[in-house]
Amino acid sequence: MTRRIMLVTHPSRPEVPDLADAFAERLAAHGIEVEAVPEAEPTHEVVKVDGVVAHKSPVPPHVDATGCELVVVFGGDGTILRGAEIARPAGTPLLGVNMGRVGFLAEAEKEDVDSIVERIVARDYHVEERMTLEVEVLHDGEVLAQNWALNEASVEKSARERMLEVAVEVDGRPLSTWGCDGVVMATPTGSTAYAFSGGGPVVWPDVEALLLVPISAHALFARPLVLGPDTRLAVEVVPQSYVTGVMWCDGRRTVELPPGARVEVRRSATPVLLARLSTEPFTDRLVAKFALPVTGWRGPAVAHHQTTPAVPDPPDPPATSQVPTPLESAG
Repeated sequence: MTRRIMLVTHPSRPEVPDLADAFAERLAAHGIEVEAVPEAEPTHEVVKVDGVVAHKSPVPPHVDATGCELVVVFGGDGTILRGAEIARPAGTPLLGVNMGRVGFLAEAEKEDVDSIVERIVARDYHVEERMTLEVEVLHDGEVLAQNWALNEASVEKSARERMLEVAVEVDGRPLSTWGCDGVVMATPTGSTAYAFSGGGPVVWPDVEALLLVPISAHALFARPLVLGPDTRLAVEVVPQSYVTGVMWCDGRRTVELPPGARVEVRRSATPVLLARLSTEPFTDRLVAKFALPVTGWRGPAVAHHQTTPAVPDPPDPPATSQVPTPLESAG
């Protein structure tokens, strides 16, 4: 059976077309077909299937990664999130090649294309699961939209001059009401994205958890929260505030939130599969992506193998002085 790879590329980076052509030619030489995903025009129309407004390079409806060995993406994290929309329904692993700046979701850099081809040909990669979120938007008891997110679902104000009043609920119990710019509900994968910019903690991707991060909340208690993976979160736009909001999934799919709208978020049963070429720990990736200073670290090998120096015996006390006391001198 012919092996197939689906290729998703950044729409405007000038170096991408030549790189993609060379990538496809090298794989074709090994009998592997490459199917490039066409660009679709950005739209502000409502997608009737789930009621979500797609603003950024929507995936054409005919694109299906079923039967593909990998979905390979040339681009930054935004393009990789677009690739995730293609890979997730098909259960196909996603391999990101960074053409952007940070590229936390990317597994390789553009200079590594030759090595990437060799690894794909040899099937020399492993696959890990990343948690995703199920998102549901309701209003007056009616479901307005259903969607999902790999990084985060965020509820944000739609007008710059007004705060958004929201009530936050955890497992069916009220937590707090905030006047804020928004609330981010994120996965561990998304902890280095929008949630990180909002002051949330970095959570290692193998930790099963959900994050809730208020954005610029005008409140005494407005700290980022780390919750269990099966927690059910809800954010309601307070009806009496008369301020509308907007819900974003991964910064790509959005739904308008009228006063009284409710956004429910929980762990999804369908993960995103990431193809990994490296076994480096997440700590090393964090250091590399953020250029963290590690000068002075000597490593565990030094600490474990260094012999403990012998403690020297205390020195002998000084000899007693033979200088006569005043009384002895007087005698």
